[in-house]
Parts: sequence; C-alpha cells; structure tokens
Amino acid sequence: MDFSLTEEQQAMREAVASFVAREITPLAERIDRDDDMPMALWPKMGEMGLLGIGIPEQYGGSGGDMWDAIVAGEEIAYGSAAVALSMGAHGNLCAYNLFRNGDEAQRARYLPDLCSGKAIGCLGITEPGAGSDAVGITTSATRDGDHYVLKGGKTWVTNAPIADTFIVYAKTAPEAGALGISAFILERGYEGLETSKPFEKMGCRGSTTGRIFLDECRVPAENLLGQENGGIAVMMGGLDIERLIFTGLPVAQMRRCLELSLAYAQERKQFGRPIAKFQLIQAKLADMYTRLEASRALMWRAASAMDHFSRGGKGTEIHKLSAAALLFAAEAAEAVANDAVQIHGGNGYSLEYEVNRIYRDVRLGTIGAGTSEIRRLIIARELLGL
Repeated sequence: MDFSLTEEQQAMREAVASFVAREITPLAERIDRDDDMPMALWPKMGEMGLLGIGIPEQYGGSGGDMWDAIVAGEEIAYGSAAVALSMGAHGNLCAYNLFRNGDEAQRARYLPDLCSGKAIGCLGITEPGAGSDAVGITTSATRDGDHYVLKGGKTWVTNAPIADTFIVYAKTAPEAGALGISAFILERGYEGLETSKPFEKMGCRGSTTGRIFLDECRVPAENLLGQENGGIAVMMGGLDIERLIFTGLPVAQMRRCLELSLAYAQERKQFGRPIAKFQLIQAKLADMYTRLEASRALMWRAASAMDHFSRGGKGTEIHKLSAAALLFAAEAAEAVANDAVQIHGGNGYSLEYEVNRIYRDVRLGTIGAGTSEIRRLIIARELLGL
C-alpha cells in the first residue's frame, strides 16, 4: 500500500506547518503556563480552512477528506496539543458530526459560523456516572409539544466553558437502552443550559474543559440531530472518526519528542563527550523513531479503510482499525515522551523544557476518546465476532 501524500496534500501540510510556526508555536508555552487559549486563534484557524475540513464549501467548509483532517491535525498538534484538542473537538466532534447527521436547515444555520470560527462547538457524551459506558447515560429528553425538555448534565466536555454550539446525547426512551438515545443541537443562551468553570488539568492546558448543566432545558424539536432514538448510530460512527482523527496528536507528539531529543543528545556532554555517543541513549532514540513510524503507518492504514468506508465500502474493519491506531499510538507516545524526559535528565523534569509539557500532554491519549481498555475490548470483539 502506498501511503505517500499527494501533491495537494503535501502542499496543504506545508501551508498548515507554516501557519503553526507563525501563529501557534510561539504561543504554546504561554498557553500551557497560563492555561488559557487565545480566542483570536479561532477566526485565524477558520480563515485557514482548518475548522471546516470535510465540510463542503456551500456550508462554509473547506472540503477535503479524512486524509486532509489527519494531516492538518498532526501539524497543529506538533505546535500545541492543547490547540489540536480544542480544534478537533470543535471541527470533528461538533461541526463535522453536524454535517454528517444534520438536515439541510441545521447545516445552513450552524455550519457557516462553526467553519469560520465565529462560533465554537463541543460534544457532550460523558457523564459523572457514564464514561467508558457511553450508552449508560442518564440525561433525559422528553417531548413537550414543539420542544424537548432536557434534564441532566455532561462532564469532561472539551470546549464546554467557551462553546456557542453544543451537541448533546440524551435518553428519549430509557427503557430501550442503547436504542433509546437521541442527539440534540443546543445553543448557549437556551434557558436551563449552564456551563462550569474550566477544569484544572495536568496536561493539554489551555484546551478548556468543563461541565454542562441541563435544568429542564427547552430545545426546539427541529434541533433533533438525526432520528429520535437513533442517536446510537450517530454516537458510534462519530467515535470511529474521533479515534482516527485524534491519533494525529500522539503521532505529532512523538515526532516532536524525537526532534528535541536528537538535538539535546548531540549538544549535552557528559564524561567529555555528547551523550548521543552512548549506546543506551542511541537505543532510546532508535526506539522512539520505530514507535513513531509504526504509529503513523497504522494511522494511515486506518485512514485508508475509513476512506473506503466513506465511499460506500462494506464491513466493520474500521471499528477495530481506528481503535487499534489510537491504542498503539497513544501508548507508544507515553513511552516516547518518557524516554525524551529521561534523555533530558534533570532538565526534562523542569517546566521550562518543552519535553516536560509533552510528557504531561500525552497522558490524555490513553484516556480520551475511549480508554485503552475500551479500545482493546472493541478490537477483541471485532476479531471474535461478538
């Protein structure tokens, strides 16, 4: 299989890399230190077309496909995992989700502002008692005339404290279990909708995360996303795409760790010579490179399968491939970041060094978008046909 980029994709990668070097990398340390995302970045990313990848131009998007989303996401994460996380939650979990599952009126109403960065989006699934058990949510939605009334709440929602547009899952038929879930589009300002202050996190600081509170929130019936009680299909299809898109984060983090470690190992001297001359350091660098290349190859293999599926291909291979890509890359990134800190020695333990930030950021990879344990269950069940 040939996973090389086309000329158009390579040109896009270079354009995004240039944007990152100019607009994101200089801010990355401050974003982490102050735990604050510069709001001015959103319209800039919108102007670059980064917030509307996969969405047709008629709705304000920039077109493209899964490959474009992965390539762009990796470049953004190379500059800042926090920015990539918030951008992914906005562009993939909210905007692209709305495009795939919304009707024409919903697309026309919400997508132009989401693609331009005028509005910020988020997706609420997780609840205090339903994390890995996504179908165990208890937030309810009851039909009342031309509205639904939502009660409950969500937690660990990326972008929630700053979002304008929310996609939220709720039970419309609790007795039906997974087949009684529906998805809704909510707007900030709806009566009964409140968000919390941002959470304090160890990593991806600056990517704002918080809770959504729904106290008899009245949502117009036309804001039902997809079919009533059909939310499980929206949810699970979105999770496959989410895992694949977010694989670009650990891949970018490994790439940056390797670069920083190569440079440091050749500059840092001990016992009268650069530490790169020592075989134990060389072994770490070789392992870092191998993990990076293996992760990227699996990510691109999954992207190829996703592209096949999106064009009408059959089968469920994408379920296990997207889970495998993020599972492998996230755990590989933890090992790579750990080696990077070790190579930097005491300096790696300092907040002043970039590898320390990456070391803290990568920990999210085995938790978000379904934990490593859940990913293993998905893969095993697909293999066993369960």
